Amino acid sequence: MRAVPRRTKIVATLGPATESDAAIDSLIKTGVDVVRLNFSHGTAQEHQARAEKIRRIARENDRFLAILADLQGPKIRLEKFKNGAVELAIGDRFCLNADCPDGAGDREQVGLTYKKLPQDVKSEDVLVLDDGRIVLRVDTVDGPLINCTVQVGGLLSDNKGINLKGGGLTAQVLTDKDRADLKTAAMIDVDYLAVSFPRNAADMIQARKLLEAEGSSAGLVAKIERAEAVDNLEEIIEASEAIMIARGDLGVEIGDAKLPAVQKEIIRKARDLNCVVITATQMMESMRDNPIPTRAEVFDVANAVLDGTDAVMLSAETASGAYPSETVRSMADICLNAEQHSRAIKSRHRIDDTFMRADEAIAMASMYTANHLKVRAIATLTESGSTSLWMSRISSGIPIYALSRHESTNRKVNLYRGVFPVYFPTVHTNHAEANQEAVDLMLKQGTIAQGDLVIITKGDLMGTGGGTNAMKIVEVGNMPKFVA
Repeated sequence: MRAVPRRTKIVATLGPATESDAAIDSLIKTGVDVVRLNFSHGTAQEHQARAEKIRRIARENDRFLAILADLQGPKIRLEKFKNGAVELAIGDRFCLNADCPDGAGDREQVGLTYKKLPQDVKSEDVLVLDDGRIVLRVDTVDGPLINCTVQVGGLLSDNKGINLKGGGLTAQVLTDKDRADLKTAAMIDVDYLAVSFPRNAADMIQARKLLEAEGSSAGLVAKIERAEAVDNLEEIIEASEAIMIARGDLGVEIGDAKLPAVQKEIIRKARDLNCVVITATQMMESMRDNPIPTRAEVFDVANAVLDGTDAVMLSAETASGAYPSETVRSMADICLNAEQHSRAIKSRHRIDDTFMRADEAIAMASMYTANHLKVRAIATLTESGSTSLWMSRISSGIPIYALSRHESTNRKVNLYRGVFPVYFPTVHTNHAEANQEAVDLMLKQGTIAQGDLVIITKGDLMGTGGGTNAMKIVEVGNMPKFVA
């Protein structure tokens, strides 16, 4: 029996543990589909060298890999202490002082990188530091001074992050560093650009204008990290190509206990609106130091798959962990097993909707037909990848092969759940000939066999984006011969 390809995609972050040629080659061989470049670290030259290396090694493996550049965003942090850290106890008074010099922090106060924080908070607000390890209640705000009482104590050290529980910080989404990094991302032709801490659609629209001004058509990924982003979820989705559920900062802002339900709602809403969704943060965290995951991590990854996420993401696990390839292999195995469940292969997505475009209607009709007929594979001849995206919104166990002559399209669709890129350089006006060449290519690759039923979609005007208007069901080995 032919192996069933894994449909859920894996995003892996490059870092010190995975920068060598051998490490990247191992990540690709064990199942990575998208490589994330974290722009919080590294220079433009370093990121360019990494992108060139990734693409070279991907070609050597005959794979299309998407590159995701992740902007740092407005990091709201403490400045440094005189001695590197202080110990805070419950009930202690502690001041966040926007005028305190960097390096002068002590047991009484510490400086801030974001000088406008006192303008964003008020009495009774709750500030969460160091990903929830320290919690402060705001008592009063006096000019640059935020006077607090410690609610959860512990060791507080240099440069720890600050979140306002419930959201409401007004820091600009795109910092000067982000704008410079955006130009770098465009220059190295990344496939996706992740925007950190967007609050609304306007933040994403601003990023798109800047990206287009640099000549880039990269897909925009909105990282859902703020409470306001959850409130404005639908408009953010409509302004983006993909959504990332960044559970670290989001959990701090809305409370970890609310995360599971919010995650499920984000996945559902993104799929309903034909948007790609990535589930991220600490999915296999224990594997930074251990060769096998915890059972809780197995359930976490599997539940995201069953909920319909397009991709699951690894951060420190592959960037700095001791077992990067083993982590990818374990995650791939979890995804593959979860995908066998009936919830992952049945769908009523948009079954009662009215479609506004012919190509979208063809995509939906193809998936409905495939799920009700013994179809082995779907082949969509595509310019932009839009048809394969719409198809991927339908839960199905049937692989979707996106056949495109454009390398950029082949890389981009590699993030879509259940879609597999295939380089197909032919642009024929003779449809029977195009069908035969597509089938011959898939036969050569071993994805289909004689006697299989295959659905093929394409447009009358081959080579024109957005023109898909035809669906054909063919039996491999029993196709009408084209006339030359």
